[in-house]
Amino acid sequence: MASGILVIDKPEGWTSMDVCAKLRGIFHEKRVGHGGTLDPMATGVLPVFVGRATRAVEFAEKSDKEYVAGLKLGVVTNTQDTTGEVLEERDVDVTENRLRTVLARFIGDIEQIPPMYSAIKINGKKLYELARKGREVERPARSVTIKALEILEQQGKDLYMIKVRCSKGTYIRTLCHDIGQALGCGGCMSSLRRTMAAGFTLEDAVTLEQVQAAADPASLLLPVDCFFAGRPVLVLKSVEAEKKIRNGMTAVLPELAPGEYRVYGRNQEFLALCRAQGGKLTTIKSFFEV
Repeated sequence: MASGILVIDKPEGWTSMDVCAKLRGIFHEKRVGHGGTLDPMATGVLPVFVGRATRAVEFAEKSDKEYVAGLKLGVVTNTQDTTGEVLEERDVDVTENRLRTVLARFIGDIEQIPPMYSAIKINGKKLYELARKGREVERPARSVTIKALEILEQQGKDLYMIKVRCSKGTYIRTLCHDIGQALGCGGCMSSLRRTMAAGFTLEDAVTLEQVQAAADPASLLLPVDCFFAGRPVLVLKSVEAEKKIRNGMTAVLPELAPGEYRVYGRNQEFLALCRAQGGKLTTIKSFFEV
């Protein structure tokens, strides 16, 4: 059975779930999940987990992300991007230096009010469903972290390309909207390309066309342990220790330093992400086929 990670360069117009549905058909595997939603207008890095590797999705969703976005000044829309209805248009008289000064205010921990056109649920209803009916409800602000924010280039009097590195849950279109508000001219997002997610970049990515054209699509899958490459490797040399980890039990390894490990069996099979503490090794998440 196919198992591993496929980093897709998501095309514009597709939802993240559209991509997963396509890959379920290609791999004939029901277990397919992605590591962080991209809006249909966005393109770029979408890590997709296939088979047993779907157990790593929860770790991918929590990871930092990086984007290149078009910041369109002077336009406010109901979706906070250029696909929406224009609510307001203003003249733009913003220098690059002034924009850079304003961007500095958004670096660090900030509060964002999620857009109405989002999948967040309020009282059991998705916000975008309410928005499509013309309703707006109060949304609690959420804390997110902007770790880096810079201007890449100016493409016109009112259009800048910006690069954002941020925490899970950050809405880039809301960031663009809020930057526009801070500048006093309004703003929205005109384009979005994710360049990094879950530690994967565009260099790791393939297109859906490449997957479809491959004689053996499974050959494009990355092994799931590469996602945990930052953790040290631990190969279990004891039959007893390996048996305990395979059975979800605690293995006693008195000399093992505390921390998280990529744990492998005697045959080099990736078994699990484990935590060592006080000479005891316990499983965080297992990945071997059962």
